[in-house]
Amino acid sequence: MYSNLFSAQSVQDLMTVLPSLPYAIWETFYMTVLSTALSLVIGLPLGVLLVVGEKGGVLPLPGWLLQVLNVIINLLRSVPFLILMIMVFPLSRLLIGTTIGTTATIVPLVAAAFPFVARLVETSLREVDGNIIEAAQSMGATPMQIICKVMIPESIPSLLQNFTIALTTILGYSAMSGIIGGGGLGKIAIDYGFYRYKYLVMYVAVILLILLVQLFQSVGTKLAAKCDKRLKNR
Repeated sequence: MYSNLFSAQSVQDLMTVLPSLPYAIWETFYMTVLSTALSLVIGLPLGVLLVVGEKGGVLPLPGWLLQVLNVIINLLRSVPFLILMIMVFPLSRLLIGTTIGTTATIVPLVAAAFPFVARLVETSLREVDGNIIEAAQSMGATPMQIICKVMIPESIPSLLQNFTIALTTILGYSAMSGIIGGGGLGKIAIDYGFYRYKYLVMYVAVILLILLVQLFQSVGTKLAAKCDKRLKNR
């Protein structure tokens, strides 16, 4: 395996695949960013409800409803991603018209990611100082005002850090989706590295995935630090 890694044939195989790498990077970026955005649309409100809807919260919900939300989130999070992809094939076919390809892969990516995002949002909101919320309540702020103008703004640095974690996690999921026909760098790594034993191509794809993770993490960390009031006051 390693003895022929940089052989003339391996390099030739890499040069053959090289023209398709930019498009594969774009597919990976497209899947990751769009799936993360859709996961935020679903997961952010769920995470907020998990915090404000509990007993003694800003906007208490019926106990049975909160329990149902927790069960659904925990259930989806407990299913391994490769199995979940297969389970949501009917939904992908219903929404996209196919189960194969870059766009079709977004459906299982969102299904796997939004419960994770909901828990990350819940964790961030629980870090908000309770005294700030009590002060807003004493001034007559409505529950929606407290959520939109106090809780979310106060937790933005933590939310950005957690959203970055979600982004890099979804990037890893997108690479795994290559095993069932998803596009991007994961498909190249699996098609060439696993099925055709062209390991140099696989390693190049993995290195590109690592670079994308570093890029996303660096941008997310800088944004979180820029929005952190504690760092600004130092």
